[in-house]
Amino acid sequence: MGGIEFLKGHGTQNDFVLLPDPDGRLELTEARVAALCDRQRGLGADGVLRIVRSAALGVESAGEWFMDYRNADGSIAEMCGNGVRVFVRHLVDSGLVSERDFVIGTRAGDRPVRMHADDSVTVEMGQATITGTSVTVVAGQPFSGVAVNVGNPHLVSVVEDDVDELDLRDQPDFDSDVFPDGVNLEFINLLGDNALKMRVHERGVGETRSCGTGTVAAVAAALHLAGTDTGEATVDIPGGRVVVGIRRGASTLTGPAEIVARGELDETWWAGLGA
Repeated sequence: MGGIEFLKGHGTQNDFVLLPDPDGRLELTEARVAALCDRQRGLGADGVLRIVRSAALGVESAGEWFMDYRNADGSIAEMCGNGVRVFVRHLVDSGLVSERDFVIGTRAGDRPVRMHADDSVTVEMGQATITGTSVTVVAGQPFSGVAVNVGNPHLVSVVEDDVDELDLRDQPDFDSDVFPDGVNLEFINLLGDNALKMRVHERGVGETRSCGTGTVAAVAAALHLAGTDTGEATVDIPGGRVVVGIRRGASTLTGPAEIVARGELDETWWAGLGA
């Protein structure tokens, strides 16, 4: 077999195709990413993680490995918290790194990570910055929200009714003047006892079963509304549960990471997408 190596993995059911490409030789076009992520004509995923050395891309990073992340529509994204955990799981399992504590590069900056004995992963997610307020509209119903930047843009809306009742099949409306590059939209229930429930409509993807940066944004927004900028909370998403810690100038995300399959892409199929 002489195809292109891939793996399939997920973090709380936010799923990814991983493409090992240490030397940066793959031509990862928007069309190829979109086809890979399509659940009928490709492998199906919420995004693609290219595993490439920072030096191969000319990226200045303290980490040897760079997570080149693409959304399901082929667009380039800055960061993905669930994707980082799956990325780390592969690096450790494959022996590409020998430590359990190390740094990886992302477009949102370097991210220190730790893989635990139970194969869960903690990621230093950087600062979650409150940037203002805005409004999103779901099926004609407006929801005010807190805008949060976690290396990528989010709008977090607290919902009184059960978030399970929201219809997120279509792209909710948002203010493109506030978010000219699009926005990830989180809808949360405050459960008390440092616990949230969340659903998310991701920029360039649609509704997903989890969003790592979204869970960080959700906890940061909930703490902000409570008048503080420090705390920890569990976040239940359709794909499972993660733990988010917020402190001044920094945040952490801890959750599971699973590798479920590996194989090879047909080179003829791949080449045809580049034609």
